[in-house]
Amino acid sequence: MRNVLYRLDGIVNMGLYGPGTERTGMKADTLTTKDKILQAAAEIAMEVGPVNLSLDAVARRAGLSKGGLLYSFPTKAKLLEALVEDHMAQFDKQLKHHEALRNHGRNSVVLACIAVYRAEFVCNEAEPSGILAAIANDRTFLDPIRRYTTQLLQRIRENSDDPTLALMAYLTIEGMRCQKLFEMDGLSRDEQIAAIDRLSLLFEPAEEPRSNLPGAA
Repeated sequence: MRNVLYRLDGIVNMGLYGPGTERTGMKADTLTTKDKILQAAAEIAMEVGPVNLSLDAVARRAGLSKGGLLYSFPTKAKLLEALVEDHMAQFDKQLKHHEALRNHGRNSVVLACIAVYRAEFVCNEAEPSGILAAIANDRTFLDPIRRYTTQLLQRIRENSDDPTLALMAYLTIEGMRCQKLFEMDGLSRDEQIAAIDRLSLLFEPAEEPRSNLPGAA
């Protein structure tokens, strides 16, 4: 099962709700009704485009009656809003996981951002589905993403030894995302991975000189 990976630009990758896959860490028989609906909605958005996303089609894909779907999401707008909210919650979970791996130390937030993007890039995840469906119907669905990004940037500033350098790294990641989204990649895969790894080295603690280590000759 592929990992679920999220992007800071509001894109949800098909690792989340791809055809034939389950939601993060969940088997098909453990999905809640809402999980099944969100999975079905994102799959259909990828297949037929966000404009053609219909509640009837989502209900059929999720194995529910139309009434069963409307009980959870009374309108299409509510369904799309839920896709956005779920995206933000899942992305934040991934980010905090990588921060915890670094013991929430200095520069852990920007390093977590880099790690999440590196993982999704190396896995070569497919392009947008559910989140773009929401944006295409009503761009106000971007508001929670904007708010989250504003908070994330502030966390990066407060957690970094060099806030300006950290913001430059964040902008570099976002630029690479945009190039990938619009299929404008001018660099080879190896060059892009090397650039991502070089960003990490800007914030990783430098190794002590061998002469300063205990037991060094």
